[in-house]
Amino acid sequence: MADTTAGRGGAQSSEKEAERVPGQQRSSGTEVARLSSDRGRTSIADGVVAKIAGIAARDISGVYALGSGAARAFAAVRQRVPGGKPNVAQGVSVEVGEKQCAVDLAIVVEYGVPIAELAAAVRENVISSVERMTALEVVEVNIAVDDIHIEHEDEKERQLQ
Repeated sequence: MADTTAGRGGAQSSEKEAERVPGQQRSSGTEVARLSSDRGRTSIADGVVAKIAGIAARDISGVYALGSGAARAFAAVRQRVPGGKPNVAQGVSVEVGEKQCAVDLAIVVEYGVPIAELAAAVRENVISSVERMTALEVVEVNIAVDDIHIEHEDEKERQLQ
């Protein structure tokens, strides 16, 4: 990922836009809040943004799972261990700057779901959730469809076990 403070693809975000105060709106309709003021500075960890993005992506019908095959296998083992919790940030990679962030997602799609429409819905939900909760501008959400889930494959795996 590139430097998120200067924008992506040559599109420079103006300093004036980044310094808008709460109550002002961007063209997308999201409220922009100042993360830095004369009373202090707020920083948001990459892991926080990754969790928000992971939950937002999973909220969309048609997303079966997040992460590559190896990551999903490791997560399945971890969940079987007593006290193991699911990792909501699995399959999510983020880069957070002072005012902007970028998100990369690896998803598994349910068979039969139109992938382009699903990707657009996931992208929109991730952008609105992250911007609403963090006041960071999301400059891009890259989605990699790593696999497709076919219902009858699960039944075969259960029979083999």
